[in-house]
Parts: sequence; C-alpha cells; structure tokens
Amino acid sequence: MIEDPAAKLRESGLQVTAQRLAILRAVTAQPHSTADAIAELVRADIGAISRQAVYDTLGMLVEKGLIRRIQPAGAAALYEDRVDDNHHHLICRACGKTVDVDCAVGQTPCLTAECDAGFKIDEAEVIYWGTCPECLSKPSKAGS
Repeated sequence: MIEDPAAKLRESGLQVTAQRLAILRAVTAQPHSTADAIAELVRADIGAISRQAVYDTLGMLVEKGLIRRIQPAGAAALYEDRVDDNHHHLICRACGKTVDVDCAVGQTPCLTAECDAGFKIDEAEVIYWGTCPECLSKPSKAGS
C-alpha cells in the first residue's frame, strides 16, 4: 500500500498531479483492477479524465515501479500497488476474483530456475487458476 502517494511520485522524479494522485489512490483502494475500473474510480474522485490519460499514467507508474501490471492469459491487465516483494496471484475462473499469494516456500524459491540460461532472474510471475470459495458454494445449474 502506498502510504504517501505524493512523496512516492516525487521520489520517482515525477511531477505530482491530481490525476496521478487519483490513479494511485484508486489502485490502492481496489488492487487487481482493470484500467477501465480504475478510470471509473478516478472519475468519481476528481471528475473528468480521458481513458487514454489513465492508460498512459498506469504505464508510466508501472515503468517507475510504483505499481505492478499483471497480465492473466486471455484477460485484461490488472494493476496493484504491492511491488515490494515477489508474490503471485490466484484467479477464479468463474468470477475473476484475484487475490495475492505469497511465494510457496522460503524467501523466493521461484527465482531459482532449474536452468537460467545465463539470465539474472529478478522476478517470477506465477498465476494459479481455480474456483473461489464463493463460486464453489453456488449451486450448479442443471443442464449447463
């Protein structure tokens, strides 16, 4: 969670603007949101903002390491502010709910590849897919 968004922007060499602050607040308030969902939160917060401005700002904030972009296969990109560790995600196939999952064992075992092919590995992106408890508890539809 970003404690002081304005300070984080300044530390990253970025000008503090109402749009950037609103986007950081939105990502913190609802992690694992799409750009369109973030745009709606920002509009509710500060009023008008173009879709392109949201996309451009999200890209810049990812580039500066202030937020993280997650790209699940076959789904829209998701954004979160948990960037200080190498964690993974669990996504429900039924409803799309996304939750953080800490590395399976030890500090970051997923960063030690069987063969690194000479690469210096600094991040592993693992997505677990399944069905969330809420969707599991729903009665199944007969004939579906």
